[in-house]
Amino acid sequence: MTTNVAVLGTGTMGRGMARSLVRAGFAVTVWNRTSARADELRSDGVRVAAEPAAAVADADVVVTMLFDEDAVRAVAQEALPAMRPGAVWVQSATVGPTGARRLAELAAAHGVATIDAPVLGTRKPAEDGTLVVLASGPVDAGSVAQPVLDAIGSRTVWAGSAPGEASALKLAANAWVATLTAGTAQSLALADALGVDPRLFLSAIRGTATDSQYAHVKGEAMLTGALEPQFALDGLRKDLGLIRDEARAVGAPLPVVPAVLAAYDAAADVVGGDKDIAGVVAAFRPRLAGLGKEGSRA
Repeated sequence: MTTNVAVLGTGTMGRGMARSLVRAGFAVTVWNRTSARADELRSDGVRVAAEPAAAVADADVVVTMLFDEDAVRAVAQEALPAMRPGAVWVQSATVGPTGARRLAELAAAHGVATIDAPVLGTRKPAEDGTLVVLASGPVDAGSVAQPVLDAIGSRTVWAGSAPGEASALKLAANAWVATLTAGTAQSLALADALGVDPRLFLSAIRGTATDSQYAHVKGEAMLTGALEPQFALDGLRKDLGLIRDEARAVGAPLPVVPAVLAAYDAAADVVGGDKDIAGVVAAFRPRLAGLGKEGSRA
């Protein structure tokens, strides 16, 4: 029997996840607040629902991929009462561990089991079904959700059995992504400011113990001004705010995070928050600080 999956939120990540689920043989229904984004998926064999409740009515697994906790909560309040008995909610938005626990409590009040399942990866891995899924939740619900996680990801890293554990791991991973991206921008900008071809920095680290494929991918985007969003600045800024707040709540000193967040804030003011996080270079490199809203050199 075909498993029915509902995907609520068909932005940059949700669209790719829905397509990956169709390729894996699931019957997929989607909903998105901006209906045009959902309508794009009709040609992929996806059914489009007008309301969250209609999208989840026949679903065995419901996946949410929305911007933040407030957006997820607003949609969940419509969807949860309409979910059928035994259906599992896979919550993939980055909401932080505290947010994940609050959402799990909301689901429990409606008798719905939740898997906390944020993902690592950007638009292309979402389209290719090669995300890394970070998951935590009850074993029984995990068994129901696992085929769906297998369809959207290349592997699943189980962080535990409680909501919030996977989201905590996601924040640790995104702190690394934010720092590495900003560090790459800083080094390219410094080389340029000192009169050295910044591409030589990428050449110098290639193959060394400090090399990173990610630095080359984002570094090339920074040097060419290719800022079509794979991971938008506004999304990472939101995540860095979660990291800062969660760290403060447990008394963990993270002196790098405020500085990195300030750099992304400054870059968003120049290139626009909807541009890729490679745009953080605008905060470090005066000669690229004129990148226009379209991400081209001034």
